Amino acid sequence: MDQVLLEAPFDPLRRQMNSVLLTIDLTKAVADEAIERNDSIVVAYHPIIFRGLKSLTLKDTQQQSLLRLASEGISVYSPHTAVDCARGGLGDWLADIVTGTPADPDDLEEAPTDGDVSPVKTPLEGQSIHETAADGQTTLDVKRPTYMLQHHPSQLLLKEKALKLASKQHKRYPIQATKVEGYPGAGMGRIVRFSQPVPLPDIIDRIGLGLGNPRGFPIAIPQGKQASDMMISSIGICAGSGGHMFSEMDKAGEEVDLLFTGELSHHEALAAIEQGKCVICLFHSNTERGFLHSVLKPQLENTIAAEWDRIRSEERAKEGLSDEFLEALNDDHFDVQVSEIDRDPYGVMISKSELG
Repeated sequence: MDQVLLEAPFDPLRRQMNSVLLTIDLTKAVADEAIERNDSIVVAYHPIIFRGLKSLTLKDTQQQSLLRLASEGISVYSPHTAVDCARGGLGDWLADIVTGTPADPDDLEEAPTDGDVSPVKTPLEGQSIHETAADGQTTLDVKRPTYMLQHHPSQLLLKEKALKLASKQHKRYPIQATKVEGYPGAGMGRIVRFSQPVPLPDIIDRIGLGLGNPRGFPIAIPQGKQASDMMISSIGICAGSGGHMFSEMDKAGEEVDLLFTGELSHHEALAAIEQGKCVICLFHSNTERGFLHSVLKPQLENTIAAEWDRIRSEERAKEGLSDEFLEALNDDHFDVQVSEIDRDPYGVMISKSELG
C-alpha cells in the first residue's frame, strides 16, 4: 500500500518550502517539527490513517495532527508496504546489513557527539532511602540506583561507512514473492542463505554497525546454548513485526537458523528457540528508521530533481497563471530531510553503574 493520506491545497499566500520530511511514525512531535520547518509534505512510512474514518476531530491525537498539518498546507503520504516489497527496498536493506562486512576503522569519520541520550530520573535519584525493619526501626541507608534511558541512536550518529553492505557470499529471495509480473526478487520479507555458516556474534556485530550501535536489543537463543556456540547458515528477515511473515515462511517449508525482526511475541520466540532457532529483535520501528536516512532520502533527492523540472516545465506552458504560482514554479530549490524527533516508543533503561 502506498497512497496520499492528506492532500493539502496550495495557498500562494502561505506557500510552504519545497521540502520533504521523512519519518516512520507521524506523531504530534513530528507534526510540530514539520510545521516549524514549513515543509510541503511529510512522508510517513507507517500510515496514520489505517482504517476508515467517520469523522475528523481534535479529540483524537492522530486526527489532531492531520488537521493541524492540513491547516498549515502540509500534505501526508505513506509508502509503507510498497517500500517493504520493492527490490532494493527495506527487506533488501536489512539483508544487506546481515551480509555486510565491518569497514576498516581507520576509514571512518568521527560521528557527532551523542545528543540523543535522555537521562530519566527516578523520584529519589541519588538520594538515600531507608530500609525499615518490622519493628519500625530504621536499619540502614542505601542508595537508589540511578538509571538512564537510551533510545536507538539518532540518524545523525550513524557512521555511513561502518559496514560494507552485502559483502558476504549468499543467496536471498522474498518470503512471499510479489504477484506483479516483471519484478523478480520483489516481495515481502527476505530469506538469506550463506555459502558458509557465520558465527552469531558476527551477525550481531553487523546489525549493530548497520543500525548505529544501539545500546542493547533483545535476543533469544536455545536454552543451554551461548551466542558464541551458534553458527548461522540462514536468516529469515521481516521489518517491523515478523510473526505473521515467519508463520508463512514455516508453512512454505523454509527452514532458517535465525529470525531477524523488529518484534516477536513471547510465545513465538519460545517456539523458535525450542526449534533450535535464534531470534534478534530491535523493537518495531528500529528495523525501519535507518532505511529512511541510508536509502530513501538519496533516492528521493534524485527522483525529485527530475520530477520537479518536468512539472515546472509543463505548468509554465499553461495560460492564465497567477504571479504567485509562477513564483512557486521558478523556485528550483528543494530539500529532503529525515526527522530527528521520530523514534521508537521503547528505549532501554540502563543502570549508570553498568556503564563503567
